[in-house]
Amino acid sequence: MTLVEINFDGLVGPSHNYAGLSVGNLASARNAGALSYPRAAALQGLAKMRANLALGLPQGLLLPHPRPNTRWLDALGVSHAPVDAWAMSAAAMWTANAATVSPAPDTADGRCHLTVANLVTMPHRSHEWPNTLRQLRIAFAHPAFAVHEPVPPPLGDEGAANHMRLGPAHDAPGVEVFVFGRSGGSFPARQHAVASQAVAARHGLDPERTLFVEQAPEAIGAGAFHNDVVAVADRLTLFAHEQAFSDKEAFYADLHRLLPAVQVVEVPAARVSLADAIATYLFNAQLVTLPGGEQALILPVEARDHDAVGGYLAELVAGNGPIRRLIFVDVRQSMANGGGPACLRLRVVADPDTVDPRFLLDEAKIDRLEALVRHAWPESIDPAALTDPALVADILSARARLLDALDLTTALSD
Repeated sequence: MTLVEINFDGLVGPSHNYAGLSVGNLASARNAGALSYPRAAALQGLAKMRANLALGLPQGLLLPHPRPNTRWLDALGVSHAPVDAWAMSAAAMWTANAATVSPAPDTADGRCHLTVANLVTMPHRSHEWPNTLRQLRIAFAHPAFAVHEPVPPPLGDEGAANHMRLGPAHDAPGVEVFVFGRSGGSFPARQHAVASQAVAARHGLDPERTLFVEQAPEAIGAGAFHNDVVAVADRLTLFAHEQAFSDKEAFYADLHRLLPAVQVVEVPAARVSLADAIATYLFNAQLVTLPGGEQALILPVEARDHDAVGGYLAELVAGNGPIRRLIFVDVRQSMANGGGPACLRLRVVADPDTVDPRFLLDEAKIDRLEALVRHAWPESIDPAALTDPALVADILSARARLLDALDLTTALSD
C-alpha cells in the first residue's frame, strides 16, 4: 500500500454568501452584507485544485451540502433572520473543519482514522456534521479507514484546522499536535481541550507521540479563530507566528525531543504582526512537499501583495531554510469570508486506490466541473435575499446537477 497525502478541497457551494455569521472571523464581519459571487468562488477553488494537480499533488473533492438545510429548519421549528441565513451557509467549503485525520502509521490498529468535527460553537456550522459524515463514509468506505461520529456537545471540535502532524514521511509514525483554546477575550475559543483528547483517544494514538498545545489567547483575540490562521506544518517543518502558542518554549522543546530533525520556522512579530498575518492569511497556506522533495507554500495573492508580508516571504525563500518555493493562488471570494488556501482543504494520508474514485480529481473531471459551475451556479447573491424562492430553486438545481454529474445522486440526495 502506497501512502500519499491527498488534499480534499471543498467545492464552493452555490449558496456562498456574505451574511457575516462567524464571530471572531474578522474578514467575515468586515464583508457582512456585501454581494458574493458563488460562480467566481467555485471557479477560483477549482483553479487551485487544478494547479495542485499540475504540481504533482494528488487532489480530491468534497461536495457542497444541501442548502437550505430544511431538515435542520424543520427540527428547529423556527424560520427568520438569522436562522434562515444559518440554514443557507456554504461554510462546509472549508473542509479543514470537516474532520480530524490520523494516518495509519500513527494509530493502534493501523487504519486511517477520521473524526467528523461537531462545530458546535457557531450555529451556522453546527448542522454540517451529518452531511459531512455521509460523504466521508462513502469516500472512505474501504477497510483501511475508520470514520467516527463527532465528539458530543458541548465540547467544541473544529477538526483539522486545530490539528497538525509532523514526521519524517507519510508512511512513518509521526507526532500529532492538537491545539486548543481557553479564551480569546471578546471572541470565543472554538476548540475544547477535552474534545481534542477525545479525538486522540478514539484514534488510538500513542500518548508519548501526541501533544496538546494551547493557542495563545492574544492570537484568538486578534482574529485567529483557528490554529491554522497562525501555524501550519508539513513533514519536519513547523511554520508559525511568534505569538501562536501560549507556551511555545515547552511546545518546541517537546517537538525537538520527539523529532530531533524538526525545523521550526518562526515569524517574528517585529517582522509580521498578528494583524498583518491574519489579514493576509500568511499561515493559512498549504505547506506541501512537492514530488521532487522541495517544500513549498501555497499562499493567497493577498500575502504576496502586502508590503510587510511579501517582503518577509521573499527573504524566507532566499535563505537556507526548508521552505524553498512560493506559489500564489487567487481565492479572493473565500478570503473575503475568512478562509484561505488551507481552510479549503482536508489532508488525508492514504493509498488513492482505497478512496472512492468519485471523490478524486483529474484534469478531465475538473473540466466537467468548471463547465457545470459556469452554467448552474448563481452569479451573485445578496445576503438580504437569501430566502428568495427563485434563488433557492437555483441553488437546489445546481447541487442536484453536481450530484448527477458525479454519480452521487442516490448516495447524497435528500
